[in-house]
Amino acid sequence: MSLARRMWAAAATAAGPGVPLWLSRRVARGKEFAHRLGERKGQASQPRPAGRLVWMHGASVGETLSVVPLVHALRAARPDLAILLTSGTATSARLLASRLGGHRARPEESGALPDTPGVLHQFVPLDRPAWVARFLDHWRPDLALFVESELWPNLLAALIQRGTPAALVNARMSERSAGRWALARGMARGLLGSFRLVLAQSDEDAARLARLGAVRPIVPGNLKWAAPPLPADHAELTRLRGVIGGRPAWVMASTHDGDEAIALAADSAIRAARPDLLTIIVPRHPERGAELAAAMPHATRRSEGGDPSGGIWLCDTLGELGLIYRLASVVVMGKSFNPPGGGQNPLEPARLGRAVVFGPLMHNFPDIAARLVAADAAVSLPDPAALGRTMTDLLNDPPLLARMGDAAARVAAQEAGVLDRTLEALGPLLPPPV
Repeated sequence: MSLARRMWAAAATAAGPGVPLWLSRRVARGKEFAHRLGERKGQASQPRPAGRLVWMHGASVGETLSVVPLVHALRAARPDLAILLTSGTATSARLLASRLGGHRARPEESGALPDTPGVLHQFVPLDRPAWVARFLDHWRPDLALFVESELWPNLLAALIQRGTPAALVNARMSERSAGRWALARGMARGLLGSFRLVLAQSDEDAARLARLGAVRPIVPGNLKWAAPPLPADHAELTRLRGVIGGRPAWVMASTHDGDEAIALAADSAIRAARPDLLTIIVPRHPERGAELAAAMPHATRRSEGGDPSGGIWLCDTLGELGLIYRLASVVVMGKSFNPPGGGQNPLEPARLGRAVVFGPLMHNFPDIAARLVAADAAVSLPDPAALGRTMTDLLNDPPLLARMGDAAARVAAQEAGVLDRTLEALGPLLPPPV
């Protein structure tokens, strides 16, 4: 183990006494479940299934949901394999429960996913050596799959020590992140060299990962292309469309701090020309709903049963983007205007045939954003000031929005083979049937 990794292990151990306070603060902010805090210390809340087990870890919502298609495909190809999904946020656990667990799943109580037998969810242990060891002693994975850019020194060192193969799937490395890792190149080389297989999202990601120490990364593509359309309750969709009627509607989706102010400024600019406008704001983290509602006294809140009968509809609920996107003709991606930015996944509205608008900071989805713009399915804006004018023009031109939506759906269908390529690459690492 390198000096940097030994120092990390020592620092993680020394930080232990302050962890309970940190976790309690996260519970108070709705980012952890009080009854499942033991999982963050490596304590399992469920027994290990018999037989072979593949462990998949994604940090938060985007990373975790990107592997849901891979979970289904792997279970179909190898039903003998149990799958353990881990993540680090309460929001990701709730969304996994809604996608894989059905109405019977209770993520605040356990990681059981009743509608998907053989698949479990746990929270990933914090990267302390003792907690990592406790986690691995219980689950004993036959293969570990880390998603996108999860590089945890103690976890990877423990897997190597136990002889457990690990792969980095859907790997990405932005230019900014590569620059930061270059300052600790030795540590980066050790971490990336821990993976027997690195599957990158793009050629650019593969090149940056290789420079930092990844061994011969492969480029099957971005698993986000493989996701199915977001679900929606048909009866509720029909009801809400009746409430909205023929009003022009747009969505500012997956907003972060600062995005809401941009949405409200655009609302004022558009409403001057379209007084019947409906502006829908969907915060990325629904627990911000009360705070946002206090700053929007005229908005109705979805979480309190409010309908889109007024001018601004705050949808501070979880797992309803598929419903919301179907109610509007154009979607603006949050986290794309204000630094540090990065954007949110524009394929989700595109897959539903919706025109897409985003700001200049889409560096988490550069290839997807570029393809949508090149196909005239999306508009990339230089700054927030252009949003109101652009949205006014788009909402006043329904035929243009329809053409953009059709083009977006075509783009979203272009990489249907990425899932098969990923499964094929993982084949040699999968454990043999018992």
